[in-house]
Amino acid sequence: MLARQYDFYTTQEYLAIEEEAKRKSEYYDGEIVALAGASLNHNRIAGNIHTALNNSVGGKPCESFIGDVKVWIEERNFFTYPDVMVVCGETKFVESRSDTITNPKIIIEVLSESTERYDRSAKFHAYWTLDTLEEYILVDQYRLRVEYFRRTSAKEWALRVLTNIEDVLDLTSVGVEITLSSIYRNVDWEEDEK
Repeated sequence: MLARQYDFYTTQEYLAIEEEAKRKSEYYDGEIVALAGASLNHNRIAGNIHTALNNSVGGKPCESFIGDVKVWIEERNFFTYPDVMVVCGETKFVESRSDTITNPKIIIEVLSESTERYDRSAKFHAYWTLDTLEEYILVDQYRLRVEYFRRTSAKEWALRVLTNIEDVLDLTSVGVEITLSSIYRNVDWEEDEK
């Protein structure tokens, strides 16, 4: 049996490739991983959350980003595209980059079958190393379920699971509440079966 051989890329090579690429990819410690396209429900959920955040953080020194802005996690040598994120105060960018930030306060990932395990494990563990990150939210696109992780100390997170359409996601770090009915607005549960 042959061992799989991986190409190794530097961060500079990845960024150069990413600028010319037609599809997004993430970078993890020398390896480039192509991202799959998102479903309509995935896009609806991410868009609903982004809209709710933008409508609610007005007047606060916070800004919401969706999909096409990367996060750089230096400690893990990792570039990733969160589905939605919030930055408060001054947005800190990677040197000479206006599309890659280093200081998210909130990160939200919409789960898909191909990324769920990764979003729950390796990616979350990388996010833990961001001192600025206070809240991490996983949103299931196949059923009514939101998992809300809030940092309680440098190495501890509290979990709250929301499964009722009337439940409210309380993003305490920015003083924003979003109902699950808003998050799942226009989601077609039968679409996944088509």
